[in-house]
Order: sequence, then structure tokens, then C-alpha cells
Amino acid sequence: MADAILYGVVQKIIESLGSSTLKQIGSIWGVKGDLEKMNNTVLTIRAVLLDAEEQQVQNHQVKHWLNRLRDVVFDADDLLSEFSTHVFRLKVMGGDKMAKKVRIFFSSSNQLVFSLNMACKIKAMRERLNDISNDRHQFQLKLVDCPLETRVVTRGRDQTHSFVPDEDVIGREKDKQAIIDLLLDFDVEDNVSFISIVGIGGLGKTTLAQYVFNDEKVQTKFELKMWVCVSDDLDVKKIVEKIIESATKRKPENLEMDLLQNKLREQLNQKKYLLVLDDIWNENEESWCALKRLLMGGAKGSKVVITTRTNMVAEITSTISPYFLKGLSRDQSWSLLKKMAFKKGHATINSNLEAIGMNIVEKCQGVPLAIRMIGKVLFFKQTEDEWLHI
Repeated sequence: MADAILYGVVQKIIESLGSSTLKQIGSIWGVKGDLEKMNNTVLTIRAVLLDAEEQQVQNHQVKHWLNRLRDVVFDADDLLSEFSTHVFRLKVMGGDKMAKKVRIFFSSSNQLVFSLNMACKIKAMRERLNDISNDRHQFQLKLVDCPLETRVVTRGRDQTHSFVPDEDVIGREKDKQAIIDLLLDFDVEDNVSFISIVGIGGLGKTTLAQYVFNDEKVQTKFELKMWVCVSDDLDVKKIVEKIIESATKRKPENLEMDLLQNKLREQLNQKKYLLVLDDIWNENEESWCALKRLLMGGAKGSKVVITTRTNMVAEITSTISPYFLKGLSRDQSWSLLKKMAFKKGHATINSNLEAIGMNIVEKCQGVPLAIRMIGKVLFFKQTEDEWLHI
């Protein structure tokens, strides 16, 4: 599994180095050229990280290369944090010109000392990164063209399933009803309708689909109900096998594609079915059309629900307007954090802890996965100082 923390830090470094503010300060302190070169080096390293992660199991030299990279990347992150702290201080001083901010905040002597120290640190960091970047050639690491964030999420994704207890879902009642209304609208032109739920990773698309899938009204309206977790390349044969297995509760053994498509169409033939295709990210329209043709044999009112992180997938797959899932509200986020951070039946919550918790959920921007993960950490930390540290 890819090191998500390492990817995240690399991404942060790239974003920081691309910041116009940092480049402006870098120009004033005479390190702009080094920053831009460091940015190019980090971009090059990022392009081969996924291949290195795959090779490290068999190749100990590659594993050592990755360990060296982790060390220097985290050091670079610390350096940029120091850099960003000075930028922030300059911003709060006010004034129109960055050079004026520098002069106001630092005495001439301190400014010179800081500039020299920062220039030396950045130059040393760039040289360390260059050495690591040059070493990649000996391992023949492949460049990966897919967006990093897409590859990281899908490679590490566990297989999903169709069940979620109602009490585990917070703040999705309106979303649930909106999807159910779409599913139970049988006054449509096509026999099979395709509905996409779109949202960023961690927003709760799968949870919403589970919530809807298990609703009593939905369960009684469809003769056949199936759940398939895609989470990988859109391999039509594999997906057809999974749909058949979900419909029959038996895995088809070593069948050729022609036999598989016959078996699938037999299962769907003239049945009002509900199929959830969870976590589709592949934007290959040709593959989707090949799969869609095999799903058209259901009775009128059949529905296919697709969860995806990309608008392009929604445009390719949906026959009606996609449903764009939003983050939880502030109150909903706090309810979820409380559920994760405190033991069941917890009587009262310290008002100071609540104030800190509200600040935490605001930073999570309504993303349930982020709130849940932080809540699990806070479960073992019940003092104000510990919460403030988080």
C-alpha cells in the first residue's frame, strides 16, 4: 500500500513552492531560483513514487531509496513550515509591499542573518533532493501519468459492502430522501436509469448509497438488488462477474466473456433491479458503454446508482442530472465528532473542549472521513491541552 502520508507531504511541498507569496518572498531573500529548481525536482520525484512503492517489496535498494526520500521530504516540509511562518508574520503586519513588510518586521541585521540562513538551508535541501532524484535512474522507475490523488485513494481502498447501521449515519437524511425520490420515480422513458452520486473522497458517498440501499421502501420496490465495489480499473469482465455473484450469491468459475454476458442478461431479464456500482473513477467512455449495453435488459424502472469522485464519470454514466454531495453542516460535524470522541452515554462535555472541538470540525470542512479519523484519535485524549495539540 502506498505511503499516503509521504504523498500528502510531497503534495503540500509542491503547493507551497507554487505559491506566489513564497516566490515573492524568495525573490526578496535571493532564493527564488533555488525554490523553483526544488519545485521541479519534487515534481519529478512525485511522478515515480507509485512505481517505487510497487517495487520496494522485491527490491531492497528501492526500499532504501524510499526511506531516504521520506527523511528529506519531511525535513523539507519542516523547512517550508518555517518559511511559511515568516510569511504569515509578514502578512499580519499590514502594508502594500512585501519588501516593506520585511523591513518593518526585521531589523536590517536580522533580515540579513535570516536571508543567509534560509538561503543555505534551501540550497542544502535542494542538493539532497537532487541526489535522490538522480538515483532514481538506476532503478528504472517509471513515470506515472495518472493524477497522484486519484492513484493514492483507489489503490488503498478496501472493498465496500451494502450494509450500514442507521445509527452510524449522521446528517444525511435530506440526501437520502433526494436519492430515494430519484430511485422511486418510475415515470421515466428508459427501462434502466443511471444515477450518479458525486463528491470528493471521504465525503460519504458510499455511506449514503448504503443508507439508501437498505431503506425499507427501496427494498420492497425492486425485485433484484445488487452491490458491486469497483474501486479499480473499469474491467468489464471483472465487473460482470461481480454483478452475477451479487445476484446469484455464487461466483462464476472461469467463464469466457460470451458465457458471462449470457448469464448476466438471464439474471436481469425483465426484472426491476437496483444495482449500486460503488467508487468508479475510470473515465474510459468506451469501457463504460460496453458495460452499459449489458445492463439494459431490466424491466422498466430499473436503476443503477454510481458513486464517483469525478464529474467526468458522472457525465459519461448518468442519464439524469448527477447528485452532488456536499459536506456536513457545522452542527452535524460536531455531532459526528462527539459520537467518535466520547464514550457512549457520556454525560456532559466540558465547554472548553466543545469550543476546541468546534474549531477542529471547521478545519475538517464537513468531510465525515476526516472527522471520524480525528474523533478516533481524540477518544484517547480527554484533556484540553491534548485537544489543543490536535
